[in-house]
Amino acid sequence: MANVANDILDQISACSIRLMMDGAAPGFESYEDAIAAQPARPLADQPKGEVMLYSSGTTGLPKGIKRPMSGLAIDDPSLAGISSLERFMMGMDESSVYLCPAPLYHSAALMWSAGVHELGGTLVILERFDAENFLAVVERERVTHVQVVPTMMVRLLKLDDETRNRYDISSLQGIVHAAAPCPVDVKRRMIDWVGPIVHEYYAATEGNGLTFISAAEWLQHPGSVGRPLTGVLHICDESGAELKTGEAGLVYFEQAKQVWEYHNEPEKTRGTRHPEHENWAALGDVGYVDEEGYLFLTDRRAFTIISGGVNIYPAEIESCLVVYPGVLDAAVFGLPDPEMGEYVHAVVQLDAGVSPSPELAEKLREHVHTSLAGYKVPRIVDFRAALPRSANGKLYKGPLRDEYLQALKV
Repeated sequence: MANVANDILDQISACSIRLMMDGAAPGFESYEDAIAAQPARPLADQPKGEVMLYSSGTTGLPKGIKRPMSGLAIDDPSLAGISSLERFMMGMDESSVYLCPAPLYHSAALMWSAGVHELGGTLVILERFDAENFLAVVERERVTHVQVVPTMMVRLLKLDDETRNRYDISSLQGIVHAAAPCPVDVKRRMIDWVGPIVHEYYAATEGNGLTFISAAEWLQHPGSVGRPLTGVLHICDESGAELKTGEAGLVYFEQAKQVWEYHNEPEKTRGTRHPEHENWAALGDVGYVDEEGYLFLTDRRAFTIISGGVNIYPAEIESCLVVYPGVLDAAVFGLPDPEMGEYVHAVVQLDAGVSPSPELAEKLREHVHTSLAGYKVPRIVDFRAALPRSANGKLYKGPLRDEYLQALKV
């Protein structure tokens, strides 16, 4: 993390003005003093400006995502910000009460919260997510809209019926989730509980494209993350050739032009572009499109397991494991196998009060075998007290897998 902090400080030092709130540090000016020195009247020139967000870095260090300035004013009607999406996708307006249960250093939490301010709605922020407290806050604040990640839904569904029914959450008009694959059974149970108000979008901090699917659509296309609202979808193989409907490959979004780049990372920027189309970008997600144009994600390219020449996508195995009674979280990845290339390895976090045992590991393997093909069944199931998942729901599977790879070398 020290290297990440130093990289960010180096990038900050390249800025012409550096401001700091609630104090001072060498090289920074006081934000409060800078504001006080400005005239009370509106400036004649009020450019929109642009944020530089950072990727979550689940498969590497976070990368600064730099976009060029639009040159437009803050009140230009041609600007379509996140508030427009909130209004269009979720029906939010100035009367909405939006609950943010995720940390504001995550781009979705930050930008959706900013969008609520643009709409004139009310923003409620949780210091940290706790399933029962979440329900209590929804009841107390009469929350109308909330964005969650699948792990939060899993924890809500793990609450017993008595606890869940103790709180009045009838004020909820819309729940939207993103950031990670959602097990089909988890989403179906959420809809059964709260009604057809559980919607989903798929996007990235880079802003290369966006899909959306309503609860009603999802019930007709379970497992899909929707059809594109921005960008044109292309599913391609590793060489860049487009694949047929139903075939899994790299997910590219085509835009009129690609305007973002990774700050001071030209090689990584080029690595996202299609070999023949500069305005197509892929960020490592693998998926396929059905005949109606709905996108289904299978996993990240970095975590695809290749065993005996067959591609295995860990996300569907993790989804299968996490719905088993007593399982709180799961991570699946490939480890070296001299004959097959890789084998399927699972690491499971259990609910409080549930004890790991060889017998439970075997029951979990049997459970996967009842739902998925035999070659997807984990050869080994390990248990850990906690899995390395960030506060915004991202599973840091790379470092976890590296631990096992390192142990194999000892």
